[in-house]
Amino acid sequence: MPDGAGGALVQRISDRPDGPLDVSWLPAPAPRLPLGRTRLRWEPASRTGWNITAHLGLAAIEVHLASWPSAPDDWPRLIRPTLYEVAGLCVALSIATSALDLSNHLAER
Repeated sequence: MPDGAGGALVQRISDRPDGPLDVSWLPAPAPRLPLGRTRLRWEPASRTGWNITAHLGLAAIEVHLASWPSAPDDWPRLIRPTLYEVAGLCVALSIATSALDLSNHLAER
């Protein structure tokens, strides 16, 4: 992570198992995460590898999503399945919420 960065905002997660994670750097202190977005932080582990944490932005709060202590150097490959599944769940919840809002709006007519 570059100096002055407070983490990385996950922009896109490849659907390929070996695909990339596209991120943009967040300044320190990092702003509040938008709904359904994930922030990653990583730092060298004390003995080997990397300590990685992920936080998820919810409607009213940021929550700790996952930690991967002492992850190997190819850690993006390790964490990609978790991030991909969470991103899919957030999209599904967003669609369900929109459908419920539309249903409620139509019922009021």
